[in-house]
Amino acid sequence: MTCLLELLLLLGLFVFWLELRHRLRPASPLRLKALDFKVKQSNSDLDVEVWLEISNPHPRMEVMVPELQINPVLLGKADLSEVNLSTKITPHHPDEKARDDGYWAAYIVKGHKSTRVQLNVHLQNSKSTDLGTSADSIWVDVHWVNYGPFGRLKRRQGVLVPLHQPEPLKPSEVSFLAGDCCEVLPLKTHLLGSLDNTVEILRYYAKPHLRPGDVLTIGETPVAIMQGRYHHPSTVNPGWLARFLCRAFHPTSSLATACGLQSLINLVGPTRVLFAWIFGLMLKTLGIKGGFYRLAGEQARLIDDITGTTPPYDQTIVLGPLEPTKLCRQAAAELGVGVAIVDVNDLGRVKILASSGGCDETLLKKALRPNPAGNANERTPLVLVRPN
Repeated sequence: MTCLLELLLLLGLFVFWLELRHRLRPASPLRLKALDFKVKQSNSDLDVEVWLEISNPHPRMEVMVPELQINPVLLGKADLSEVNLSTKITPHHPDEKARDDGYWAAYIVKGHKSTRVQLNVHLQNSKSTDLGTSADSIWVDVHWVNYGPFGRLKRRQGVLVPLHQPEPLKPSEVSFLAGDCCEVLPLKTHLLGSLDNTVEILRYYAKPHLRPGDVLTIGETPVAIMQGRYHHPSTVNPGWLARFLCRAFHPTSSLATACGLQSLINLVGPTRVLFAWIFGLMLKTLGIKGGFYRLAGEQARLIDDITGTTPPYDQTIVLGPLEPTKLCRQAAAELGVGVAIVDVNDLGRVKILASSGGCDETLLKKALRPNPAGNANERTPLVLVRPN
């Protein structure tokens, strides 16, 4: 009995130390969010304007931002190396005027306060490049430094800005594909980002084609991206637990890297991940697979490590979406049809992450098993399912 009590005490102390070490890791409370953007065409050139907000939700901590730089990357369908890009960063602090020479002066973001930053990128066309047809979006890579009680942290966050938005398909251009007891219609969109809103995207691209009884599906990764739930692995500091446990996962798993598993630990905590790993391993020896993912929570299945998504998000770690059921119900109320968030791959695996009322999930799995949306660069994250 005494040995058992001592063992439980040691286990409790270990868990306490594990959680304390995790909670005291260097972390900044500052949040960077893209608010709005504008794209203006001047002759053959383009001017892109993006507004960012830096907020501090902490009640007392004051955090300094001594550096902020951007690295814009042009994305498209042709060689864009001859396009000249010039940038300008203008802070719009509530209590401090920006310098005329463009120098970023260190700024303190106080508790429960925020500030805004205006980014301007000028795309100067070359004689051999037509920006209207060759470039479709620009990835604005923001590099900024946070300085405070936690030390000095280098942070990095990308914002995708669409330069052009394709027109939705006209009803006369629609061609449904035959499915199992249904018809399916993949819908092409622009490259989605955190400046997009899920419900507005569904309405813009799918509304003209909807009929009563239809079910509109969207991939879980695009939803998470529009919610801003992605981060660069350079901003993840994997601990010893992540570096050790990740080696037990299959090499193709998104949790087989230290940064991928640390992203899960940051979401659900080290204790849950450790015990899920231990009991999952025990269940696996008994022939029961998938125990870790059931014990670690839904986010364990949904994390996509780098190379797991379409560019430019192939260089980031994408988490699962937040409140998917609430989002489906909101979209269904707006559109008047069933809405589902799904996870589909080329191996025929279909998981209905969330759905609104009235969705026939059995029918959806049959319709989506051939993966009509694709997993490459088709840019068809929406699939309309129409029962026969």
